This record gives sequence, structure tokens and C-alpha cells, in this order.
Amino acid sequence: MLPETLVAETRPKVVDRSGVAAGIPGGAFIEGQWQTTNMTFDVRDPEDGFLLWQVCESTSAEVGRAIAHLHRELEGHEWPLRSRREAFERAAFLLGEQSERFAGIIAAESSKTVREAEQEVRRCIETLRLSAAASAEVEGETLGFEDSLAGMGKTGWYRRHPLGIIAAITPFNDPLNLVAHKIGPALIGGNAVVLKPSSRTPLSALALVQLLLQAGVPSGRIAAVVTGPGVSEALVSDPRVDLISFTGGPRTADRIAAVAGAKKFLSELGGNNATVVFADANPEAAAEAIVAGAFGVAGQNCLSVQRVYVHASLFEPLLDHVVRRTESLSIGPKLDRSTDVGPLITEAEALRVAEWVEEARVGGAAVQVGGRRRGSYYEPTVLTDVPVDSRVIREEVFGPVVSIIPFSEVSEAIEAANDSDYGLQAGVFTQSIDLALTVAERLRVGTVVVNETSDVRIDSMPFGGFKKSGVGREGLRYAVREMTEPKNTIINFAGGARAQLHHGLGHIS
Repeated sequence: MLPETLVAETRPKVVDRSGVAAGIPGGAFIEGQWQTTNMTFDVRDPEDGFLLWQVCESTSAEVGRAIAHLHRELEGHEWPLRSRREAFERAAFLLGEQSERFAGIIAAESSKTVREAEQEVRRCIETLRLSAAASAEVEGETLGFEDSLAGMGKTGWYRRHPLGIIAAITPFNDPLNLVAHKIGPALIGGNAVVLKPSSRTPLSALALVQLLLQAGVPSGRIAAVVTGPGVSEALVSDPRVDLISFTGGPRTADRIAAVAGAKKFLSELGGNNATVVFADANPEAAAEAIVAGAFGVAGQNCLSVQRVYVHASLFEPLLDHVVRRTESLSIGPKLDRSTDVGPLITEAEALRVAEWVEEARVGGAAVQVGGRRRGSYYEPTVLTDVPVDSRVIREEVFGPVVSIIPFSEVSEAIEAANDSDYGLQAGVFTQSIDLALTVAERLRVGTVVVNETSDVRIDSMPFGGFKKSGVGREGLRYAVREMTEPKNTIINFAGGARAQLHHGLGHIS
């Protein structure tokens, strides 16, 4: 049930919210300096509107100055690969030492419960560590010319070189770890970064910038701006920006691409993820994973379970387990350790989710549990008999709603799972390895997880999807490759050194 009262003064706390951002020295980071003027943009706790901090409203001119500064520093100052690796190793250590502080910031400014915030900090420590390890990806390899006519008498190699300046644009739902997933490989690859975090959750990102500077990242390699008129357009359209790395929605990605013009664009654009439960699966285990995957972070996760296709023979038992586990979830204040599901990021988002569910209900869907809103909270909701053209089926809900749908034939389940404009991840529950591998081959998604739901991301894996789910791959090693280019060096021995050597040997003889 939705909490009757949400009184900030009486809830258990990890931090005093009035001091949550006290250690952040400014509201933007431009030209190697923390900015403390024009800090007029409010950052509020989405649970109750409590004012946490104010950050800078920057200008397009300031964005231009930030980019110009990074460009000069890239041209004039070397940052050796060894030093980059050491800085990220130190950053991982420092984040471990400051984990409680960072968890407090995440829990205060975002939708995450304190337990979810702590988990994100642990993941970010690993992301920083994996960023350091990804330094090996910057090295190249020798080029094989022996089997090519054009390669006769030549030898060569390639090394990976930085692209230059990376624009990193990040969302609200993982305000720390997704920032690290962009900054880490960009800097390890030798680039500079202009970070634009979500204006809803900028404090985690600014705190991470501060920590990276403490760890040894040069101030000439990083900048951060949060918001302001024309800021986004100025960032993505600047010709000195060599690559844009964006996580968000397809509509925003289309606008960015239109403004940015012809430059490299990496994007992760969300999902409408399916999980398929076959007749030989364990319904209780599947239900446990489905509930966790559908309602974590109040469903505001690109990997959330949104559509569940279950074999008709298991439909009733699986639905029963899902409903009972959903009813047992605790909905309440984020900083209460007993809370399982907190609020959505804004009341407007909760209203949107309510509208989509009501649209499905009017169309014939049955609400098995949930379906109610109070303020920015929306109850975890399980739907059945959902019309296939409903937005809760066709689009990314990004809220705590899951639809359970029966099927009879394997081909029917695969076709239904693939019937989406998105293709990020999918889950498959079965005891048959043959069936699992057959289905995995036919699902058009970036990752298939067997005997788990779509809600699995290992930070070292190549992460991304098909169709509208984005372009390119994240995952530290793979992102380093995306953010660097191979540069070949070829030596022609036939007309150079070898000819001179042959000439010398002829004189000796």
C-alpha cells in the first residue's frame, strides 16, 4: 500500500539532507575552476521537494569556454597512460572510503532507496576499477601484411589514439555509475570530457568530478555543466566535440543528432524488455526475479522487466506468485531501510504512468495488484489481459508496471518478445539448454539472460541493444574502443632499408 504519510522529520536517515552537498565546492566545473556564481537552479528531493542544493545555470558562452580550455590542454599537456590508470585506481579507493557520503547523495536527490543507492556506489567502485584495467585496450597490435600483394616488403602496426573531446550526457536513474561509465573510458582513452548530468540528479555527478580531481585527473581534462539556456545545444553542436555519448530516450537522441551534425554518436536509448517463462521453469523462482526486475528503482531502469510471456500451463501459478510477492513489497520513504520501492523522479512521471495504466484498463486490461498513485509514488502494478496496442506494451513505461501474458507455442513467444521497436535485453526461464540457446539466437536484443530476467548488467560486458535501443556499446573495454581510433604506421622496406642493406652486402661481396 502507498504510505499514508511521508513526514521527512520522522523518517530514519543516513545523512542530514541539509548538508548532503556541503562538500561539493561549486555548481559547475569550467576552465579548471569550480563555479560559484549564478547558482540559482534548485536540486530537490523528489520524495517531498526538500531543497538539497543549488547548482549553476550556465550559458552557451561558458560551454564554449569550457570546450576551448579542454582543447588547449589536450594540445599542450601530455597525460601518460600509466598516470591515467593510477588515477582511476586511486579513485576507486577514494570512493570506497567515501561510500557512505555518496550513497547519501544518491538517495537524497534520486528515486533510489538507501539500499539501492549503496548498491550503486559498490557498482561504481567496480566501474572505476574496470576503467583502470581497460588501459590495456589503448595498446594496438602488429599488422599482418605477409598474405597481401600490396603488403610485400612492408611491416606495420597500429595504436589506438584518443578522439579528442567527448560530450557525456547522462540520465537521472543511475546518477553515479552511468556517469562513471562515460567518464572512465573517455579519460582512460586519453580524451577530455565535458559532462552534462541530468539536472534532476546533478549532485552525484559533481561529487564524482571532485573525487576524480582528488585522485589525480588533471583539471584540464574534465568539465561539468548542469543546465542553462542553450547549454545542451552549444555542447553537442560545437565542432571541437569529437564524440557524443548519450543515455536517454529516442526522441532526445533524434534532436541531438539533428543539432550535432556529422560526428560520432554513441547512444543507449532504453528498452521495452521481455522475459519468457517456458513450461519447464520453476514458477516461484521466476516470479521472484520478475518482481525484483520490474519494481527495482520504482521501475525507472532501462533494463526493467516490462513484458512477461509465460506458457499457458504456468500462467496461473506464476501470476499467483508474482501478485503475492508484489503485495509484500514495502512502499515508503527512501531513507528507511525497510523500504523496497520509493517514489518516481517527479509527480509528473507518476501521473504519466497512471495515465498509461488507466488507458490499458479502459481497453480491457485487468489490474491484479497496484494501480494507485499518491503524489510522486505509484504502487507496483501487475496487469493481465492487456491490449497489444496499449502504451504499457508498445512503449517504455519507465515506471513500476509489468504485464503478464500467456502463450502456447515457442514461436509465438519469440515473435511476441521481438514485437517491439526496442531490443535491449531479454530473460528466458527454462531447464532446457537446447531451448534456451535456440530462443537466445532468435531474440533480437543485445543480451539474453538465461534463468534470469532482463534486469542484469555486468559492468564489464559490452552493453547496448538493437533497433531503437541505441548505437554502439558501453562496458569499459568496449567503450574505450569506441572512444579511440586505430592509427596505422607502415614501413616500406622494399624501397628503403632493405634496398640499402642489399646494396651494402653487394659491396662486401
